[in-house]
Amino acid sequence: MSAEAKSYCEDDSCDIGQDFYTCPMHPEIHQEHPGTCPKCGMALEKEVEALPTVKTQYTCPMHPEIVRDEPGSCPKCGMALEPVMVESTEGNAELDDMSRRFWISVVLALPLFIIAMVSDLAPQYLPEGISMKSIQWFEFALSSPVVLWGGWPFFVRGWNSVRTWNLNMFTLISIGVGAAWIYSIVALLLPEIFPPLMRTGEGLVHVYFEAAAVIVTLVLLGQVLELKARSKTNSAIKTLLNLAPKQAHRIDAEGNEEDVNLERVQAGDRLRIKPGEKIPVDGVVIEGQSNVDESMITGEPVVVAKSADDTVIGATLNKNGTLVMRAERVGSDTMLSQIVQMVAQAQRSRAPIQQLADTVSGYFVPAVVLSAILAFFGWWFWGPEPRLAYAVVAAVAVLIIACPCALGLATPISIMVGTGRAALSGILIKDAQTLETMEKVTTLVVDKTGTLTEGKPVVTSLKTVEGMDEKEALRYAASLEHASEHPLAEAVIERAKKEGLNLVEVANFNAVTGKGIEGDIDNKKVVLGSEKFLESLGIDMKAVSDEATALRSEGQSVIFMAIDSKFSCIIGIEDPVKATSIEAIAALKKEGIHVVMLSGDNEVTAQAVAQKLEISEVYANVMPDGKAAVIQKLQDSGAVVAMAGDGINDAPALAQADVGIAMGTGTDVAIESAGITLIKGDLLGIVKVRKLSRATMKNIRQNLFFAFVYNSVGIPVAAGVFYPFFGLLLSPIIAATAMSFSSVSVIVNALRLKNSKI
Repeated sequence: MSAEAKSYCEDDSCDIGQDFYTCPMHPEIHQEHPGTCPKCGMALEKEVEALPTVKTQYTCPMHPEIVRDEPGSCPKCGMALEPVMVESTEGNAELDDMSRRFWISVVLALPLFIIAMVSDLAPQYLPEGISMKSIQWFEFALSSPVVLWGGWPFFVRGWNSVRTWNLNMFTLISIGVGAAWIYSIVALLLPEIFPPLMRTGEGLVHVYFEAAAVIVTLVLLGQVLELKARSKTNSAIKTLLNLAPKQAHRIDAEGNEEDVNLERVQAGDRLRIKPGEKIPVDGVVIEGQSNVDESMITGEPVVVAKSADDTVIGATLNKNGTLVMRAERVGSDTMLSQIVQMVAQAQRSRAPIQQLADTVSGYFVPAVVLSAILAFFGWWFWGPEPRLAYAVVAAVAVLIIACPCALGLATPISIMVGTGRAALSGILIKDAQTLETMEKVTTLVVDKTGTLTEGKPVVTSLKTVEGMDEKEALRYAASLEHASEHPLAEAVIERAKKEGLNLVEVANFNAVTGKGIEGDIDNKKVVLGSEKFLESLGIDMKAVSDEATALRSEGQSVIFMAIDSKFSCIIGIEDPVKATSIEAIAALKKEGIHVVMLSGDNEVTAQAVAQKLEISEVYANVMPDGKAAVIQKLQDSGAVVAMAGDGINDAPALAQADVGIAMGTGTDVAIESAGITLIKGDLLGIVKVRKLSRATMKNIRQNLFFAFVYNSVGIPVAAGVFYPFFGLLLSPIIAATAMSFSSVSVIVNALRLKNSKI
């Protein structure tokens, strides 16, 4: 076999997970090294063969018991199925399809609606020489693409709902649109079969092509809005997935180092992590010392010292030292992967109001169809001549007046107005589920750092021994901290800048991981660190022990400084409580909401902050999965839980909560995982959301009531129940007018939310 023949393959024999190069024109060409394609001569491009894929399954967000091997629609509610496993795919095919159908339908339905209104209400403004027959044919031409193409997904879902006898909103939509359009075609082609009183002087019968087209367009709008809200879930998951590094430095048995793709890392592999790099997977340190920024997991602005036998977590940031670790949990077993799955699983939920609408529709649709059938046969057997024509008119009138346009608008219109009103107050609300649930919340769980507090440590106290100038002590401390990467160091340096102090060079700097730092300044030996660190150097710390305890009880972190082996200064650093937090907590309590504080900080500091805010229930030293577990525990006890947080570590808890509330100053993952975002980072916004939720849900219930009442009252009138007594017979045009009036009433009522006081 020639060398060229050995350099590539045209089958599936290449090793899975191996780096290879392929031709963009001939993807069957695989080669382990860069070069040119032996078939066309083009430069080969590097790719990575994916690991063996598990077949993707799809489930319904509202009915998780529905699982399919292929994408499609839920047989129960008609919603698009979503992947069971988390994916980071680009784009949203269904949203693109619905958007395309919506905009094309708008282009056709708008002139159709204008022409129909002018011809019905102000025919004198029509151009001379145009007959009503021509206008009806023109309306037919414009409405047919909207109904048959734009509304085709609704007919498919409606048919499936009937076939499986899971009647839902799409059943109503398909029946209403289909009845209006088919009736109009019959009226256009066979006007002579209708009774004389239904015909105009020209012998024409009123048609309702514009009603069918406008209904389809409005329903498409609702689908586009819903799909956009649902698509935000994917961006949160994608952000989480992007936290992990793409490659790792793997060390083989001979000590050689090679860069491998993350998916090729296996449990037991030795990996090197250099300063400034992210830790690739979960594992244990076997060599080296460093500080690791675990704020992605803990949410606390404090790095953690790592040395041999310490555990490290994938996607956390190695700061200043080189580590060698042993991989223990890889792939889907890492904490990051578990966080991704927790976010995806908790976010896969739908608004209960939608389930209620579908449940009611399950009874409403058979009632409408039964009423139409009874009306048809009633007029056919006992009505005046022409019986058949009267029977058709009555049945169609029943179906038209029961058209679900107002029912479909009831929720999205109120949500659109309500969320717009919230945006004016600096509050972003993702979907209807959030607003509906917020009015039922009984417990609010609040993350401490960055939510109740500023998330920016500052020096709040600085006390020196007698004879030591405070500014001189601060200058020494800041100069020494300038060489450190500890987050608390930034607080000391910032305080020195505010004091206008000039920092000096440090000689012989040394950082003792997890304990403190030391160096020479002005020919003096300066040491800065923990109480135990200074004691280990033989420095007497008994005199400041009580003072340190007092500072910690106030929620401050404490560091000590000694000069030439003598204690000289104690520095208290605190993450201050936001100015609005106390007021917000008090207001939430008045709303009857029980407030719980979660923190990854130590018990003493967390309790100190809780006492300032008068929060009685506190969970400290809580990891991300622990936060979600606390939420679950509260939910299991019957509480409806809202969670407010701002960090990546809060994402699982935000998703697990009935309502997730993110601070606008927080991370993108927290914001995308939450249903509500407070742009100003002000907890008082939660009180506003609570009031707006009540107003919006009241508005939605009113809209649903109007929609059902109009249809329910109109059905017997359209069926001709009152004709024997009062001679009252509702024509399809009056039915369409009533249908339109119900939609207008819903919209006008929803617009009242703009003036709601929150």
